[in-house]
Amino acid sequence: MALNNVESGDESQPAGVTSEFKARGAVAGRRGKAPTALACDFDEDTASASPRRDDSPGIHSVSAAFPVSAGRLVEPLRPGDPHYPLVAIIGPTASGKSSLAVRLALAFGGEVINFDSVQVYRGFDIGSGKLTIAERQGVAHHLLDVAEPQSRFTAGDFRREAFKVLGDLRGRGKLPVLVGGTGLYLRALLVGLFEGPARSGELRGRLSKMAERHGRDFLHRMLARKDAQTAARIHPRDAQKVIRALEVCLLERRPFSELLGQGRQGIEGFRIYRIGLSPPRAQLLERINARTEQMFGRGITEEVRRALGSGGRHQIPLEALGYRQACAYIQGSMTCEEAIRETQAQTRQYAKRQMTWFRREPGVRWFEGFGDEAALEQQVFDWFSQALASHMLELRPAFSF
Repeated sequence: MALNNVESGDESQPAGVTSEFKARGAVAGRRGKAPTALACDFDEDTASASPRRDDSPGIHSVSAAFPVSAGRLVEPLRPGDPHYPLVAIIGPTASGKSSLAVRLALAFGGEVINFDSVQVYRGFDIGSGKLTIAERQGVAHHLLDVAEPQSRFTAGDFRREAFKVLGDLRGRGKLPVLVGGTGLYLRALLVGLFEGPARSGELRGRLSKMAERHGRDFLHRMLARKDAQTAARIHPRDAQKVIRALEVCLLERRPFSELLGQGRQGIEGFRIYRIGLSPPRAQLLERINARTEQMFGRGITEEVRRALGSGGRHQIPLEALGYRQACAYIQGSMTCEEAIRETQAQTRQYAKRQMTWFRREPGVRWFEGFGDEAALEQQVFDWFSQALASHMLELRPAFSF
């Protein structure tokens, strides 16, 4: 696993904040009805409830029967196209990205490529919000369950594996639809990575001991003195990124931020169509709160107990938001309500950081609303159909011989 080509960026993806499963009925308590009791242990009624697409109060949804024919391809994609189409759906957690990705793939003959840094791990489904097989509606999903939880799946690993998938999809004339919430993964693929110095086990060991002795904030303050720009982009709790940034600063004797623009190799041979979702803030926060409650009711604590029993405490996904709080509840350092409330609060903060990150992406076509709303889906289909039609017209002279 390539560990030396990791750049600092957004905070590691929290658990349960990527795909858009809905908290059925949990919002009703905020609309004048009796609030749902908080539960941190498996709730059979909640877990066996109807599929995520529903008409619960306050939850934006669209029937799986929504007509996708409005966006079908006028002509097949061509593997030899020098600017092969590629869709990337971005936006904050709980904005309906996964739903929209499935619908686009159905409409335009595509397959989905995940860029969520928790969904890549096997055995972590509820907390990461992976779509069920039924919810995928027959659309192939790639880069799910590809990593063992004991081994860190870096941005460099993602880039390498994603290129393999893109080559396969292109060869079969399929539309790649990238979807997820880990901005660093997406940037690694589209823009390229900073090729930093090889990792120093000795230096990293010393930095890790300093963190154990003085706390994570100590290393973050050290980084701020050496490279304030990089420190401002990394959350103080993200020890892995803080240590890597400090390691680069110390080995190169220069700020990490000065080195990031050097030696990048972006993606070539594709035309990127970036689709951004920007839902109303109040409704987004409501979804986050409701979905977190459902996540705990559906059995994230049971999922964590199984993980602890089979692999121990030192598994990468257990560091993620949601899983971290479930661990604290199991170990008795948090009550059920504390675990849920902290997950909700930190997920709301994460959504804000995601939007800050994604707003810096170039060439995004932003849509106001949620990706699982019929009206927004139709807007996206219309826009993308026109964009593809224009692209095909550009190709005709090149393929007329």
